[in-house]
Parts: sequence; C-alpha cells; structure tokens
Amino acid sequence: MKFLHTSDWHLGMTFRGGVSFIEDQKYVIDKICRIAADEKVDGILIAGDVFDRSIASSEALKLYDEVMTYICTNLEIPVYVIAGNHDGAERISQCNELLKKSGLYIAGSLSDKPQVINAGDVDIFLLPWISTDRVKATYPDKADEILSMEDAYRVVLDDYRGTFVKGHQNILVAHAFIVDAQTSVSDRAAEIGKATMIGSYVFDGFDYVALGHLHGPQKVDEKIRYSGSPMAYSFGKEEKQEKSVVIIDTDTGEQKLVPIPQFHKRTTLTGTFEELMKADFDDETKNGYVRLEVTDSYVGMDSMAAFREKYKNLLEVDSKSFERDDAKITMTIEDLERADTDPETVFAQYCKDILNEAPGEHLISMFKEAMEDYEKEVTNG
Repeated sequence: MKFLHTSDWHLGMTFRGGVSFIEDQKYVIDKICRIAADEKVDGILIAGDVFDRSIASSEALKLYDEVMTYICTNLEIPVYVIAGNHDGAERISQCNELLKKSGLYIAGSLSDKPQVINAGDVDIFLLPWISTDRVKATYPDKADEILSMEDAYRVVLDDYRGTFVKGHQNILVAHAFIVDAQTSVSDRAAEIGKATMIGSYVFDGFDYVALGHLHGPQKVDEKIRYSGSPMAYSFGKEEKQEKSVVIIDTDTGEQKLVPIPQFHKRTTLTGTFEELMKADFDDETKNGYVRLEVTDSYVGMDSMAAFREKYKNLLEVDSKSFERDDAKITMTIEDLERADTDPETVFAQYCKDILNEAPGEHLISMFKEAMEDYEKEVTNG
C-alpha cells in the first residue's frame, strides 16, 4: 500500500497578524492533492497542526472543509488526521464517528484505547498531541511512572505495541519534538517548549512513524521522518529547504520525497540602500516574500516607500538603528506603516531590539512626554 505523509499546514496563519497566507496554502494543498492522485496513494496521513490556532478563522475552516470533501469524495482517498499543539482538539474532532463513513479519520485527543484504523495488512495508529497530565489521567495506574514527556510517550506507546497484530505493518502518526531534530524560525512552539523533547527510541517497533511539529523535512532514522510543512513560513533556514511530501510504500519499504513548488519564494536580500534599489533580481525573487537587510542606513518611511515600489511582497526590514550604528532594528512592514497611528507599539519593538528588553512604565512615560512635546512643536510650527 502507498500513503502520503504531510503535516503542519497551519491553515489561517498570517505574518505577525498582517499578511494572510491563505492563497499560498490553497496553492500548496492543491499540489498535495495532485501528488496524491498521481501517485495513486491509498491514504493521506496528516500529522497535526492542520490549523494555526485552536479557534480557526472562517477562511481556514472553509479551506479545510473544501479540501477534505474533495479528497474523500472526489479522489476517494481516506485521510488520517491527528490534532497538533496548535489545533483545538475538541473542535477538530467534531462529528468524528460520522466522518469515518466518508473516509475521514480524526484523533483530536488521547483516548483510553489505541485509536487504530485497519487498512488491509496495515494498521494506522493515530496519536494526537499529548501532555503528561493527559497521559496520567488516561493511564492512572501508570501515573507514578510519568515524570517527563518522554515517560508519557513510552507509557502510551507500550500500550499501543501491546495491540500489534502478527503479520501486520504498523504506522504511527504523531506530533512530537525529537531530541536533536533541526528546527526553523517558524517552529516557534517547539523552540519555546524544549521540555517536551523526547528520545526517538520511544517509537521502536513501528514500521513507519509519520511525524509533524517541526517545519523542516528531515529523516530521524530509517523508520522515523518529519514531512515538514508544505510551505515556508519563515526566513532563514526555510528559504533553503525544499518543501515536500513523503510517499511511503509499505510493500517495498521505499520512502520517496516529492517536491512541492511554492506560490511565493522566500528570500533574504542584503546590501546597502542603493545596492538593493539598483539590483536586478529575477521576477521570482522580486515578486516573492522578501526580507531586506540594509547594511548602511536606518530605514524610514521614505526609504520604505521606495522599497515597497520595487519589492511588491516585502515583509520585513532589518536596518541600522537611527541612533546607534552598531545596533540593528528589525521591523515588519506593518510596524513601520502604523508608526503614525500607534507609535507606542513601535517604540516597544525598538526597545526589544536595542535594549533586549521591553520598556518599563518609566521609559514609556518619558516616550509619551517626548511625543507630546514633538506634537506641540509641529502644531505651533
């Protein structure tokens, strides 16, 4: 049998509350559907973080509904979904029993029995995002053994392994952070929650472990793999990653990566103001999502207007501080454009970049006084 492994769609994600990525998401999910059809897969494994927030936006829910209906009804391919740490476990699993009849299998939260679906000689175990407290409540007789997230996974997966059927292959779909796995800037929850890291040994015994949580596609070992997110959500490492899905053939053991083209390429461009304005980049770069690193000057509203004219999808600018040549300040386009209407927020971001801490009440008070004095000078002209 053949399965397509994907994860971390993060439907509804926006860039710091501003630019919507919904069109990019429609584009890459359409590519995933085409790959599934072309490869004639027997199922699609989605390893968590289908949505970016527990209370998903209306446009994210609409896209999810359209995609699942298309895959299960038009393509007639079963879909196996687990909730990740970003998903609302109860919401994503609404009408779960009813949806099974359409070929959509969802595990929103940990159950006291393994959530396993049989597909011929392959058993697919669905393990959604867990917490130590949830596992203790589900396995009260093992509560004293659970001192860490690794203990929690061991307890759960020991239970799952105890149900293996002789002669069957066993696939696990999970959302987890394995020790020594490589993270990207957009793996914000993973970076913050390093206490949730676990050793890969907890997955011993499974023939394939389809993981989600980290956005960089990577192979942990011969049987454990992160599919990575289908699109790049940050600058830096993700600019250089080739986004893809994994096709698993349980008959041959083959794992094949199929690349996913991006609707907008992500690029960080570095140079002086003049160099960045005169540079003749290709259309894919100029029309993609751009982050500028300006090496010779502070970027104000006039400079920003010039950059926006050249780079249509400019998202972020890193430039010298207005006051200190040895310091840098990083601001999004939204930050800069709301400077006139919300200067206090922009000031707070400036302090975080330059002082490495949020401004206290005294500093904010001084800033407000300076703003008032400035406004008086402008008014009195």
